[in-house]
Amino acid sequence: MLETIQLSKSFKGKKAVQNVSLYLDHGESVGLIGPNGAGKSTTISMISTLIKPTAGEIRLKGINVVDKPGEMRKVLGIVPQELALYEELSAYENLKFFGSIYKIRNKDLEGRIQQALEIVGLADRRKELVRTFSGGMKRRMNIAAALLHQPQILILDEPTVGIDPQSRNHILETVRMLNEKKGTTVLYTSHYMEEVEQLCDRLYIMDHGEVIASGTKAELLSILSTEDTIKVELSKGEPGFVEQVKALNGIREVEGSHVELKMIAKKGSNLISELVHLAEQHRIQIINFHTETPSLEDVFLHLTGRRLRD
Repeated sequence: MLETIQLSKSFKGKKAVQNVSLYLDHGESVGLIGPNGAGKSTTISMISTLIKPTAGEIRLKGINVVDKPGEMRKVLGIVPQELALYEELSAYENLKFFGSIYKIRNKDLEGRIQQALEIVGLADRRKELVRTFSGGMKRRMNIAAALLHQPQILILDEPTVGIDPQSRNHILETVRMLNEKKGTTVLYTSHYMEEVEQLCDRLYIMDHGEVIASGTKAELLSILSTEDTIKVELSKGEPGFVEQVKALNGIREVEGSHVELKMIAKKGSNLISELVHLAEQHRIQIINFHTETPSLEDVFLHLTGRRLRD
């Protein structure tokens, strides 16, 4: 339904996005994740026709929308990272205004407004000024504004930043419903790995302006299929002990506090006995030790060297 082909963007000679190729099939929910400065927002801005690429193509059902941006704007809804609302207007007045921009006929607009407010759970607050809303309610209004023209594709750029858990869950449920029941194609970015795990069929991981990995969750997890995640709780912390753990054969990554360590190690490595021996040397007691299958967060750390929220 939508694909980018070798999409690139430079600003004053500096490459922000380089050769990004991705696709969304009809009805898919796809995650786009990466550290700050990875190029996600620039990529989204190009897909949504807000900025023109330096090179490459953006195709919607085979049409290059770089040359015909109107084709994309007809079917695309954008939920931006920043709130795009008029706080001195009511919820209804905001949606009335945005509906007029979409050129929705008055006889259709009233029904569209009511439907959008019901989807985001704010129908009973339609007459209230947006400035009286909580941060989570404003985020939900952002989504309502993007749904008025009944888009086939919905791009959500970190829609749950800085909101309470209840509003966050409501937004996640709304996105899931739009994708699964309405058939809306979704491109979702977030700094919360659990969100993309819940919502997305496939993921693209960006870093330094490029797509460095892509696939289903199972395919991405297979990147670390030869490794285990090991968590250790210690009776006390000692920097010298941690440095020696990092030097053990089979250890690729060690993080955490001095009393709670998380290690990524090769499967089958003789790590337990070596850790016990080291702990005895430093007179440290191992309180708890357990092995886990690597998570998507571990894959992300492996590929980028950073946590998703860093």
